[in-house]
Amino acid sequence: MKRFAKVVFSIVLLALLALTAVVAWSWAPDRSVAELTPRWALPPSQFLAIDGMLVHLRDQGRRDDPAPIVLLHGTSASLHTWEGWVAALQSKRRVISLDLPGFGLTGPFPDGDYRMSHYSAFLAKVLDQLQVKRAVVAGNSFGGQLAWQFALDHPQRVERLVLVDAAGYPRNATSIPIGFRLAQIPALAPLMTNLLPRSMIESSVRNVYGDPSKVSDELIDRYYELTLRAGNRAALGQRFNQSEAGPGHTRITELKMPTLILWGGRDQLIPPVNAEYFKRDIEGSRLVLFDDLGHVPQEEDAARTVAVLIDFLER
Repeated sequence: MKRFAKVVFSIVLLALLALTAVVAWSWAPDRSVAELTPRWALPPSQFLAIDGMLVHLRDQGRRDDPAPIVLLHGTSASLHTWEGWVAALQSKRRVISLDLPGFGLTGPFPDGDYRMSHYSAFLAKVLDQLQVKRAVVAGNSFGGQLAWQFALDHPQRVERLVLVDAAGYPRNATSIPIGFRLAQIPALAPLMTNLLPRSMIESSVRNVYGDPSKVSDELIDRYYELTLRAGNRAALGQRFNQSEAGPGHTRITELKMPTLILWGGRDQLIPPVNAEYFKRDIEGSRLVLFDDLGHVPQEEDAARTVAVLIDFLER
């Protein structure tokens, strides 16, 4: 009996030690904006006060551009995903990129409202404050859905629309990053508040690239550290919980402005068939598919994708 008790005690002790090791390895409490700014808000970053938030954005390029290019990132990304595009565009155009609420250095909406209509109203306020009356609006993934929703809500303010692996239709994903899957489980929310293995972020980023070997340590650092921005993890769960169900995509046929659709042929999160749906439903739209790229083609191969954009803008 004593021998059995010793065995049980040893097993329990080993389990506790293993659990302690896992917690220690994964321990990642929130980080403040002050901690993250020196690395991720270098010039020309600025912070714009809107609705109780300090919105992290970059406003670069020519000041006389009558229709600036506005770049909207996807879920758990940041304005940095567009750096390659901005570098290519800013000599000729005014280019505005920003961290959307719930992501990057901007952090959560104070009122906890993550419906798409709220994001659209927020974007209108950003453009008002920057005195932008009309723009070329481009978005990737979730940012793509915001782009076309904003175009429906404010068609007079959108000169052209650019959809990059955009959300909107029932997507029938063949592979979902583990970070997104865990964020959609409410019971895990308290645990995820202070635990986040860097390896989970690495796996999620590699999952959305057509060629995972292109994912660098610095890229993983960026996604990982900005996810730790205070409030972002809770905001991600709230946004998934508030995602509107229903046939909202049926309004896409109302879009009448010139539209460019860019898609990665290896996108497993929003498969390329969705690109065909946009092409079908937006009259006169142009579709360009990059067979070897994944869900974030503007980041994975900025030079090749922005070249198509520039051609579209010059037509």
